Amino acid sequence: MQEDARYLKRKVKAGSLDVHPTEKALVVQYEVEASILGETGDHMMGERKEGHKIIRVKSLSPSTDVGALARKVVEECKLIPLSRLPQVEQLLYYLQNRKTTPGEGKVERREKRVVRPRELTPFEGMEVRTHNMASLLNEEASITRVDEYVDLLYDDLPEKIRGSALILQLARNPDNLEELLHNERALGALARVLREDWKQSVELATIIIYIYFCFSSFSQFHGVVSHYKIGALCMSVVEHELKRYDLWQDELHKKHKACESEPENGSLRREQDKAHRKFRGLLGKQEQLLRVSLYLLLNLAEDTRTELKMRNKNVVGLLVKVLERDDEELLVLVVSFLKKLSIFLENKNDMAEVDTVERLARLVPCDHEDLLNLTLRLLLNLSFDSGLRAKMVEVGLLPKLTALLGDENNRQAAMCILYHISVDDRFRTMFAYTDCIPQLMQMLYEYGEEKIDAELISFAINLAASKRNAQLMCEANGLKMLMKRALKMKDCLMMKMIRNISQHDGPTKPLFIDYVGDLAAQIGVEEEEEFVLECLGTLANLTIPDLDWELVLKEYNLVPYLKDRLKPGSAEDDLILEVVIMIGTVSMDDACAAMLAKSGIILAIIELLNAQQEDDEFVCQIVYVFYQMVFHQATRDVIIKDTQAPAYLIDLMHDKNAEIRKVCDNTLDIIAEYDEEWGRKIQSEKFRFHNNQWLEMVESRQAEDAEPYLYDNDRTDLFYSADGITPADGSVSPDFYNNLHPQNGDLQHTGDGSDVFDQTSSSPGRPATAYGFRPDEQPYYQYT
Repeated sequence: MQEDARYLKRKVKAGSLDVHPTEKALVVQYEVEASILGETGDHMMGERKEGHKIIRVKSLSPSTDVGALARKVVEECKLIPLSRLPQVEQLLYYLQNRKTTPGEGKVERREKRVVRPRELTPFEGMEVRTHNMASLLNEEASITRVDEYVDLLYDDLPEKIRGSALILQLARNPDNLEELLHNERALGALARVLREDWKQSVELATIIIYIYFCFSSFSQFHGVVSHYKIGALCMSVVEHELKRYDLWQDELHKKHKACESEPENGSLRREQDKAHRKFRGLLGKQEQLLRVSLYLLLNLAEDTRTELKMRNKNVVGLLVKVLERDDEELLVLVVSFLKKLSIFLENKNDMAEVDTVERLARLVPCDHEDLLNLTLRLLLNLSFDSGLRAKMVEVGLLPKLTALLGDENNRQAAMCILYHISVDDRFRTMFAYTDCIPQLMQMLYEYGEEKIDAELISFAINLAASKRNAQLMCEANGLKMLMKRALKMKDCLMMKMIRNISQHDGPTKPLFIDYVGDLAAQIGVEEEEEFVLECLGTLANLTIPDLDWELVLKEYNLVPYLKDRLKPGSAEDDLILEVVIMIGTVSMDDACAAMLAKSGIILAIIELLNAQQEDDEFVCQIVYVFYQMVFHQATRDVIIKDTQAPAYLIDLMHDKNAEIRKVCDNTLDIIAEYDEEWGRKIQSEKFRFHNNQWLEMVESRQAEDAEPYLYDNDRTDLFYSADGITPADGSVSPDFYNNLHPQNGDLQHTGDGSDVFDQTSSSPGRPATAYGFRPDEQPYYQYT
């Protein structure tokens, strides 16, 4: 193979860019890929190796022009592309603020007096204990001198920082981790120093936690990190630093109030400015400590048992509190951690209790692409909870997410969240007040003949269930575009969307008249059953008075198909139910009703009622078919004289389902008006039902009479009796029933001369469901 090798190709790829944890320097991570190519240019073998380059900026001082220095760094270092110039400026500015040469002698003297961790006080414990680092700046750590570095951990604070920084140099090289792992003295000393001195110096704590972070980056080393309880210590560090941050904020607030009370006092203003500058410098160091601590915890959380321990120590509450910060890299880490935690129900509930959604809302949108994407994915995980979805709408995320539909990189995540929000009926109408519907229609149009993403069409189906949204969808020939694609591509989901649009009364329904023939042409045994179901459902929704249903049924020969599908088991129940609903719709037309009666469909419907009598949905829609048919002379005679439909209706008069009772009573009232014999039977049955209630009450009273009286004898006449209501012979006058108050859905005839056959004034519309909910109505929600 060596003889075949002719070329060596070397490629250097730049990686992350960060500040050095202890030195005044930038650290550039890079990857070198070496490939051996054959004579024909084919890749024969290759190797990758990671490395880092330290760019020391010793000349950086408070007076340095950071912009000019950043340009010089980018020009001289080939590993940093010109596009990262703003990031270099930001890191140099951070290093410039981290330098605390003024008052260095005072800091060193204060360090010598420190003998134990300080109590939590504002601005204390965060100052960098500077010392003579000249030797460290040019000193390269060697794995053979680890014991010397460990010895430094037993000296004073500056030496501890120096020793831990040298060990960190070694730990950042993965090749050294195995050897460091076996050096129990070094790891034990580092853990001891961290446990005892982390409040003394944030710099020391950051370096030591960084060392253990290097171990935590590899799953096989998690055991050593857990052995020294570094995770629990990091939790304490994070909690302590967040409390310290609150104290800083309180101190700044006090100084601000003092300046407001005495605006002319220059010394107070100078103190406030000084405190603010100090706060910014300390905040950068604290956020670096939080970053490395939380990253270590995130790595350890790979083990769900460790994650559970973190949850018991309120890791969710700590992370949500960090969401208040402005450092984007820290926010990326925190949101990533929360996203990982959110897949478990208990963690999701914890997030709901600490106002996570409110704090995430400010990050949408943001300029940091990774942060925005992670935030959306976290919100998507949380959006499976209905309460958190309501909170997202409450904090104003709906228009923000709608605006992101135009962002190709974040469109998918934003649409999934919006889809979950659209599942709730109470929020669907709110989409009409955003630019969501036009964007949605444009996206559907752009797909052309390609398969539409499931998330997009599902979202559109949900939105179409709202009347206002449906009207917006139909604007600018929107319905024509949808219908054309659905019929051409036989797209079941798009036809489902069209079906949802067709269910709304108002200006949208007449638009479907132009497409009745196209829809009717799709109904046949040769078409896919699911597509036929949607077309049939769309036609069944078209309760348009001017539509000539007789012509449609004849033109497309639909009666045999409808009759054949009424046979139990001839198709899926959903399709059979749509056939029943379709028959109820066309039965509004007198000629159609007569055509259906002659075809024997009424008997087929009664047979279906017997087979599906346990299904409330079927029963409700079949009773509605009877209700429509008794309005017409031809079908009324067939129903009353040739079938036992009235008897079935009498049995259903007291059904447990309120919708069935209502439609059934309306139908029986019309039959009673038309046929005297059935009218007497219906009246007798209604009285018998009421009489049974009354008899039960009387029997109950008689049982109570057998017990000792609880009242005086002259009070017994307060109980019910039949005196003056029924004659002695027990016969009952029809007036008795007429004077009863309506119950159980009975219609009360007021004698105002209204026409009982007037569908528009006295009858309800077709029930959309047996459970009393019509899609075009706003449901009632009980807010607690």
